[in-house]
Amino acid sequence: MEPWLAAHLPVLDLALDAVRAVQRAAARAGRRAGAADPALLDPALLDPARIDPARVAVGFASDRVLALDGRPVQGFAPLSGFFATADGWVRTHANYPHHRARLTALAGLPDDVGRPTFAERLAELSAQDLEDRAAEAGAIVVRVRTEQEWRESAPGRAAASGPLVRTRVRGPATGAAARPAGAAPLAGVRVLDLTRVIAGPVATRTLALLGADVLRVDPPRPAEIEWQHLDTGQGKRSAVLDLRDARDRRTAQDLLDAADVLVTGYRLGAVEAFGLRVPPGAVTGRVSAWGDAGPWAGRRGFDSIVQAASGIALLEGRDGTPGALPAQALDHASGYLLAAGIVDALTLRRADGLGRDVAVSLARTAAWLLDLPGRDPAHPAAATASGTGTERDGTVTHAGVTTARPVLPGYADYPYPAHPWGTDAPGWLPVPR
Repeated sequence: MEPWLAAHLPVLDLALDAVRAVQRAAARAGRRAGAADPALLDPALLDPARIDPARVAVGFASDRVLALDGRPVQGFAPLSGFFATADGWVRTHANYPHHRARLTALAGLPDDVGRPTFAERLAELSAQDLEDRAAEAGAIVVRVRTEQEWRESAPGRAAASGPLVRTRVRGPATGAAARPAGAAPLAGVRVLDLTRVIAGPVATRTLALLGADVLRVDPPRPAEIEWQHLDTGQGKRSAVLDLRDARDRRTAQDLLDAADVLVTGYRLGAVEAFGLRVPPGAVTGRVSAWGDAGPWAGRRGFDSIVQAASGIALLEGRDGTPGALPAQALDHASGYLLAAGIVDALTLRRADGLGRDVAVSLARTAAWLLDLPGRDPAHPAAATASGTGTERDGTVTHAGVTTARPVLPGYADYPYPAHPWGTDAPGWLPVPR
């Protein structure tokens, strides 16, 4: 196998363990629901040998194999990345227009500034000062830390505490219709997806693969980044609602009232702040950057930002210059862990009628990776996308869009490619009988 996920840290082990969690949860759900799909009822599904490491590696590096009419995509915007400061390094994230605007304002530069001028400006500033002021301004900048420094810090200790997947009981379902058994473990399950970027969409894409009706709902602005939606939108429908508008908010509440699962990437309490009420019997799934406890619980963050703060970037770099994992592995692993927790919560709800809250965080997943054995400081360079071998076996092309195949065994493709963003009606499909 090509060294797709070769790194100082055992990224492939992390990836395989996260996928196994979904594999086992799907098997439990399939048996509970009486699913007729032999691949899901076969006891061999619990055998780790059924998972193809090459397919998993390609799936985790999906942004590297994604191609539009044969052309690869650019994963990070010009002002996203590592920058040297007067006393260290920072990592920034500016892929969305509003994040870029806050970042350039923080640096005292015009919004149309280029990367060279931006880098010159940051080289004059303090890394810690940039991080502190960014947190206050809603910009996304983090100081690059060593692993030891992160482990000893208050946010680092908070991030490493508790289980990888946190679950708590919410309350009984009130008047929820019984969902029919079907050919897939989640047949008839309705999932309202209010997530963006990678981790949340990976979770809901996995639920769609297992048979759920997944409706992703976005605000009209900012529009989702096109390639990101194509990379993680398979098997889902996509609608737009403005929760600041009373009529759209009523539509969203109607959708939520009829949903079995709500998945969000918002900070704690944000859904309720929109004026929406989550039914007590629903299963909720939530992904955050830093978790719900500790001094950074309310901060924004992305996979690359968590890598930089937690010491991963310096471990993966050379000679004091920070680097990165060969994939957005924290995002993907967190997404599969969240999906596994949601599937198990639905399986339990069939038995006891209770809704549950399921939560994961990128920082907790990072702590898991840092604690795994098997570091390899002398690892080979990670392979690049070449269009041959593993990449060819692990991808599929529809209408000129090449994406990674599903990582779960027994699935050659998703139910259908990503619909164009925001083009579906905000409503549920009829429940199969």
